[in-house]
Amino acid sequence: MLNEHSLRREIVGEMHLRRWPPITPPMRVVQILRLVPAGSTSDALPPFGAGDTPIPVAGQRHIDGTLGEGVAFTWERHSEATTLTVFARPDAPLLAEARAWAESAPGEVLRATLIDIESDPAVAARKVAELGADPAELVSCEFGGGARLWSDFRIKDEGYGRLVVAAGPLGPVDLARAAQSLQELGNYRNMALLGLPVARRCWGQLEAAEEELRAFGRRLDSAEASDNELLDALCAMSLELGTIASETRYRLSATAAYARLVEERLATLAPVAIPGFASLADFTQRRFYPAIRTCETVVRRQQELAERSAQLTSLLRTRIETRIEDQNGQLLRSLEKATVTQLRLQHLVEGLSSVAITYYAVSLLTYLGGGLALFGLHVEHDLLASILIVPVFIGLYLYLKYERHRLVGE
Repeated sequence: MLNEHSLRREIVGEMHLRRWPPITPPMRVVQILRLVPAGSTSDALPPFGAGDTPIPVAGQRHIDGTLGEGVAFTWERHSEATTLTVFARPDAPLLAEARAWAESAPGEVLRATLIDIESDPAVAARKVAELGADPAELVSCEFGGGARLWSDFRIKDEGYGRLVVAAGPLGPVDLARAAQSLQELGNYRNMALLGLPVARRCWGQLEAAEEELRAFGRRLDSAEASDNELLDALCAMSLELGTIASETRYRLSATAAYARLVEERLATLAPVAIPGFASLADFTQRRFYPAIRTCETVVRRQQELAERSAQLTSLLRTRIETRIEDQNGQLLRSLEKATVTQLRLQHLVEGLSSVAITYYAVSLLTYLGGGLALFGLHVEHDLLASILIVPVFIGLYLYLKYERHRLVGE
C-alpha cells in the first residue's frame, strides 16, 4: 500500500473538476449562480420530486448526477458562490420540474441564465427572434473554435438572462467545453462587478478624506493650531483611511482576481467578430473594463491617500522633534548659566569663608600667644594679631586654591 499524503487525492481531484457533460444539440441549459453568505454552509440540495431525499453536498466541491430521463445536473462550490446547472433536451418531460428544482435551492441569486443550444442555424435564428433584443445591443460572434453566440446580456421578465448558441462544427465535448467557458466568463464578470458599488460608495469618502488632508497641510504650514491638536486631527484622518481600506480591501481584491479570470476566459474563447454585431470582446471592453478601472482607481487612491497621510505624519513628527530639541537646547543653556552663577557664588562664599577662617585662626593663635606669659615671655595681644592676619590669610587662601585645583583635577 502506498503511504499517500493526506491531500493527494484532493489536489488530484481538483484537476478533474468543473467539467460539463458532453452536449448534443438541441439542449436547454439552466444555470444559477448563488452567493454563499459568510460563515454559512449548504449541506444539501433540495429533493427532486415528492418522496425524494435531499441531495447531500456537505464537504463536496463538485457533484453531478441525473434527475430523471433526459435531465442531468452539476453542482459546484466556489470560494464565495455556488453554481447549479441543469441540462435537458427541450422536449424532456421533466424540464419544467428540473428548472423549478434549481430555482428552489438556497442562496441569493447573482446570475441566472437560460441557454438554448441548437445545431441548426435556422432554428437558432428563430430562438434569437424570441429574445426580443434591441438589434443595437445584440452581441453575436463566433467563439470556442466555431460556435456562434447571440445575447443582449439583459435580465428578462422571468429573471433569467437568455443566450442562444449554434454549435457549428464543434462536437459534443468541444461544445460543452466552449459553453462552460462562456458561462464562466459571465459568472466571473458578475462576481467582479460586485466591487463596483463598493468603489462608488467609498469614492465620496475618499474625496472628503483628500480635502481633509489638504486642509491639514495648510494648518501644518500655519501656527494657528498646536502640535497636539494637529496630531489628534491627523490620527483621526489616518484611522478613517484605515477603516475605509479595511472595509473595502477584500471586495476590491476579489474584483481584481475575478477580472483576471475574465481576461483568461475571454482569451480562451477567442471570439471572432461578425460584421454588423458587437462581439464578446467589444462588449467586455465597453462595459466591463471601465468598471474594473474604477475599482483599480479607488485602490490606487486609497494607497496614495495613505502615503500622503504618512508623509504628513512624518513632517509633523519632525517638527515636534525639532521643537523638543530646541527646548532641550534652551534648557541646557539655562542649566549652564545657572551652573556658572552657582560656581561664582561658591567662589564668593569660599572667599568670605577665608576671611572667617582667618579670623578664627588668628584668634586661636593670639590666645596661644597669651599663654606664653606663663613661661616669662610677654607678647602684646594686638601686635601679634596684626602680625598674623596677613600671612594666615594668604596661606589659607593658597591652601584652599590648591585643594580646589586638586579636586577638580581629579
